[in-house]
Formats: sequence, C-alpha cells, structure tokens
Amino acid sequence: MTIGGNSLTARLLVLVVVTILHRVSLNSVSASCEFSIVDHNKLYNYSLASPSSKFPHGVLSEDGFYKVAGNGTVLWFQLCDGMIFNHDRPTCLDCTDCGGPSRCGMGCSALVTNSIGGYHVCRTVGFATSMSINLIDTRRPHMGVVVVMSNRSPMYNCSVSVSVLCDLVGVQGPQTLEKVGICGYATQLSHPSGCARIVSAHGNGWGWFGGIMTLYGFHF
Repeated sequence: MTIGGNSLTARLLVLVVVTILHRVSLNSVSASCEFSIVDHNKLYNYSLASPSSKFPHGVLSEDGFYKVAGNGTVLWFQLCDGMIFNHDRPTCLDCTDCGGPSRCGMGCSALVTNSIGGYHVCRTVGFATSMSINLIDTRRPHMGVVVVMSNRSPMYNCSVSVSVLCDLVGVQGPQTLEKVGICGYATQLSHPSGCARIVSAHGNGWGWFGGIMTLYGFHF
C-alpha cells in the first residue's frame, strides 16, 4: 500500500521490505502480522508479533486470549494466532466451529457469547486465517493499526475489528466493546507493538536500501 507518493523508488522499497519480512517470518505466526506502507518518503513497518525485551510474544496476550464485555455480550479473542485457554474457558451450547464442547474457544481466534434464555450461546466471529491489517487513520500512520478478523458463512457474516493503538509507555487491554450491525464487533487496546518502525528516505538513490539493510541487519 502506498500513500502520498508513487515513485519507482518507493515501490522498490516496499518490494524489498516485503521480501525481507517474508524471509524473517517464514514458518512463523508473525508472517500474518506484518504490515508496511510508504507515506511521503517514509516507510512505516508494523510487526505485531515480533518479540521485545518486555513483550516476548509481541501483541499476543500471554494469557492466550483477551477478554472484554459489553451490553450482555462477552468477546474472547487473540491477535495473530488462535486462542489458548488454561483458565476462564468459555462454556457454550454451540461451539462446533471453534473447538467443540471439550475445547471451546481453541479452534478460532475470536468468539462471542450471549446469554439467551439463561443459556450461553457462542458464535465464532473470526479466524487468524481471515485476518487483515490496515491503518487506523491514513492521515496519521503513527497512530496504529486496526486488525480485522471474520467468519463468513451462508447463515451469517461476522467480524471483529481490534484497533491496536501505538503506546510506547505501556499496555492497556480492551476496555469497551461495541456492536456494529448484526454480527460485527469492535474494540481497542494500546500496546508498543502498535508503533511502527520508521525509515526515512533522502533522494532517489540507494539510501533507501542502505537504511533497510541497517534496520534489519541483513547483508547481501
């Protein structure tokens, strides 16, 4: 995706970065959690699952899932991977496409439950394989990204949007849950993984590539 410029250098830069990230992330969960854009001679690269000293799993919840509730609905989700439950596992009447009764929640990446007639009814709203990433605000790429997961079937089309706000100081998990349409849900969290690595380009020469090689430690 290119914003604010379509020079040949910018296009070549994106191609090189995508190739490098593919090599780094091959056979890794982070392969589906990379997103890069070029805006006004700057490359913004988001790597949500990349480890750091404080967050060895990147944006992934160390509990194996995030949980947020609102208006009688509970949403469980994990970013960049499927959910894992060692505690607080959802119990539902129908969990056939997300692990079944014995492993409910462990066969998908996002699940909602609603209490209907005194029973908890589950609905799968997202899989990691359906995940897409985009900017929260194209005019302010440093703000963070929004991760969208979905589950589409002949009966219903469901989705969940999770905004990952850039916060270099710390982490705040999801606090609010909004319902969008019939089967759409939205929430947000703050995390350092929502902050981009930024590379600036000066001129149209090989400075682009030198900056990339320095940033990722590659040598050809």
